Amino acid sequence: MKLLKKIKLLTIMAIVPLAIIGCSDKLDEPELNNNFAGGTDFTQTDDMVLSIIGVYEAFQSRGWEQPLLIAVRGDDVNAGGLGDQQDFAETDLFNYNKDYWMYNSLWENVYRDVITAHTGMEQIARYQELADDDGKALGDQYIAEAKVLRAIMLFHITQVWGDVFIPTSSNTAELFELEALPTQDEVMQHISDQMDEAIPHLPVMRPNERLDLPGGMTVYAALAVKALANQELENYQAVADACAEIINSGGFSLFPDFYELFKTPGKLSDESILEMQYSDFGQGEGDREGHLYAPYGPQNWGPAVEGAGSGWGFFEPSMKFIKFMLDRGETVRLETSVLFTDRGIAEIQADPNYATLPGFVSNTTRDGDVINDYARALFASGKHYLPSNQLIPGRTAYGSNKNFNIIRYAEILLTYAEALAHGASASGMTADQAVNMVRERAGLDPLSGVSLDDVLDEKYAELSMEWGKRYFDMVRLGRTDELSYDGRTFTTDKAFLPYPQAQVDQFPILQELDQ
Repeated sequence: MKLLKKIKLLTIMAIVPLAIIGCSDKLDEPELNNNFAGGTDFTQTDDMVLSIIGVYEAFQSRGWEQPLLIAVRGDDVNAGGLGDQQDFAETDLFNYNKDYWMYNSLWENVYRDVITAHTGMEQIARYQELADDDGKALGDQYIAEAKVLRAIMLFHITQVWGDVFIPTSSNTAELFELEALPTQDEVMQHISDQMDEAIPHLPVMRPNERLDLPGGMTVYAALAVKALANQELENYQAVADACAEIINSGGFSLFPDFYELFKTPGKLSDESILEMQYSDFGQGEGDREGHLYAPYGPQNWGPAVEGAGSGWGFFEPSMKFIKFMLDRGETVRLETSVLFTDRGIAEIQADPNYATLPGFVSNTTRDGDVINDYARALFASGKHYLPSNQLIPGRTAYGSNKNFNIIRYAEILLTYAEALAHGASASGMTADQAVNMVRERAGLDPLSGVSLDDVLDEKYAELSMEWGKRYFDMVRLGRTDELSYDGRTFTTDKAFLPYPQAQVDQFPILQELDQ
């Protein structure tokens, strides 16, 4: 989110003793977690907001490798990056190296931010002891917001590793004392229960309607996280009920232009339920909040705006996905999702079934950026692309000022439809209506009597390259044959990454599970 610069500095000062030490170091000196607020004057209850802003700041400071690693194993995307980060490419092929730095970075940094969320909640509770009734209620809201942020991080971690820690406080020493590691189902149930605790205290509005912290957590983010956790538990009635609350609120709608949804016009739209927010603050130099999008971008391009930086070529839409979309007659969703090179187009046309392609399949985007051939990949991700003509003048970094979607209303519609396809009872809208809302924006004809296969195909088309959603759907539903493509062979023992060796060395409980 666009954090206020004046309070941002204070927030960083408040959380820096926690942020500057790694997970392993915190475990050696757990007392630091309880004392880092040292000189904080908790009688100044108006400063309570700084604690929740610190949690947001930590949540949004994703390393570039984190969403990349979470997303890479589906049949919608290939690793790219040939010639560099070979173990990342091997991960895409289901060949795992527990010594690979990305694994440890994802684990360690997400847990660091989970601990930061606990620290923020504990600080807020101390402010509440000295606050009036209004301050206590505001503190309850801030704690609820921190619970939602903590929950989505735990959700991602347990999707990747299965059985994982559930910290209950900022004192990480408790993790050494565990006799058993919570199972994935237990983590998902914990997330669902936490959302039930948070929901009564959260604002009932869209994220873009919040004036205090624009884009902050609302009741609908908690409902969405609850729905996704219960989807993993295959508790489809709970999924349908949570999604229905979002749908029946009437507050959300699909952004009309799918192409612009992932670009500047789509930032904090009425479709947004949860997104990480970044900003150049409208200025061509100086302070900025940003995510490193270069790994997703083409390694070689001719930008319409001279001087705009290119990418690294580490994230490539799969040929399987592209042909799936062509077979469906997709237009705007395919154009938006894939940046084509001439070499990639030639590879598609080498298959006689695709000798003639739609006009939008071009190495020049509608914004005039030319995607030149490069060695690492045939295609680049369009969902992580910001046209060079949308960069603020003076900014040259690839994707600078671009937000990062996590949960969109379109996903809630399709998650609801899937729950109904599994037998859950509807609450208002039908599965046909939910799916056809998404299809209408994509320019596709409506369906009648949608099946589970129809819903999953729609999710494939709509949510490709977003946080591994396709991969985790296929694993959850046992449709893992889809993941064996283009020379890859998936087996069920490859569903989760191995625990990072650096963490196995630290935690006795992980040593037992790693054997």
